Amino acid sequence: MTNVSNTASHEIHWADPARQQAFAAWLAAVAPAHGLQPETVRSASADASFRRYFRVDAVQGGAKGSFIIMDAPPDKEDCRPFVAVDRLLDAGGVNVPHILAWDEPRGFMLLSDLGEHTFLSTLEATDYEHAPASANRARYLAAIDELVRLQGVAQGEGAQALPPYDDALLQRELDLFPEWYVNKLRGQVLTPQQQTQLTQVFALIKAQVLSQPTVLVHRDYHSRNLMADPADPKARPGVIDFQDAVWGPATYDLVSLLRDAYVIWDEDIQLDYAVRYWEKARKAGVPLSSDFGEFWRDVEWMGLQRHLKVLGIFARLALRDGKKQYLDDIPRVWTYAHRVASRYQGLGPLAHLLEQAEAAHGGTQTQVGYTF
Repeated sequence: MTNVSNTASHEIHWADPARQQAFAAWLAAVAPAHGLQPETVRSASADASFRRYFRVDAVQGGAKGSFIIMDAPPDKEDCRPFVAVDRLLDAGGVNVPHILAWDEPRGFMLLSDLGEHTFLSTLEATDYEHAPASANRARYLAAIDELVRLQGVAQGEGAQALPPYDDALLQRELDLFPEWYVNKLRGQVLTPQQQTQLTQVFALIKAQVLSQPTVLVHRDYHSRNLMADPADPKARPGVIDFQDAVWGPATYDLVSLLRDAYVIWDEDIQLDYAVRYWEKARKAGVPLSSDFGEFWRDVEWMGLQRHLKVLGIFARLALRDGKKQYLDDIPRVWTYAHRVASRYQGLGPLAHLLEQAEAAHGGTQTQVGYTF
């Protein structure tokens, strides 16, 4: 879920009249039990998939509130992973939406409403050279606490039954980088030597990542997938978009939060938050290295794998799916990837390839500081 609007129900676009009718029939059927007011249905958000979200007002026992409706066409979206992970996290005390009704054959779901404001929308802009505003700090610490709670769920058998973040999945994700970012977006064709070097770099990355301790991984724990209370920076964030959860490296979700594709912080600030996470997580029993230097290296390598994947995904969203807005986020992701590739032995060819791709494009302006 991303940005929220107050579009009236009649303005919601339905490409398929039959689905629109099915939605109206479903909504009419579930409305009485939850006090829903069907005439208030409006767009809440859309994401990078085929899922859409609507918000609907409700009145129960004189109390007013709202709910979220997920519209996920079954021929395009499988809701079962979402339901399984939601129930797992909900049982573990993580602040996720409660599933109140689910029409599996038709792909409609009624959920509790975690609020209209994303974590990103509540952050306060601050200069790159200075510490973040106190409200920002409180929000990040609350997000870290919720992440530690989420990773605690990983101690249960249900979490370990999730798909593994194994070599094959890591490789599929890494392959998005040369196919979509290097070739299709930047128009670069790898030479045989570059292909060999990239294969070697990928092997190094996978070996380092696969050696890390494992937990439940949300896989998109960042500022657009956390819902925040604008009035209370210390409030627990709501966690959404967790349907792709896996069992994998313990550093993945932290790097998603601290090296977000949508906001970039000075590394001193990243380190400060990482230290606080590391201390809290170890105290809670999350299996992390007892040496912070080793842990931070794990964060950097995991982040590199994620950012190479994201470069490919953003290029694919722009080129294949027509979602050009993701091109605006590429400079931040490129900066993260290039910094790490320039730091560690064996990653030089990757740093050079990143530079070459952007030089052919006209050069990426490295974005630093707090940006939207």
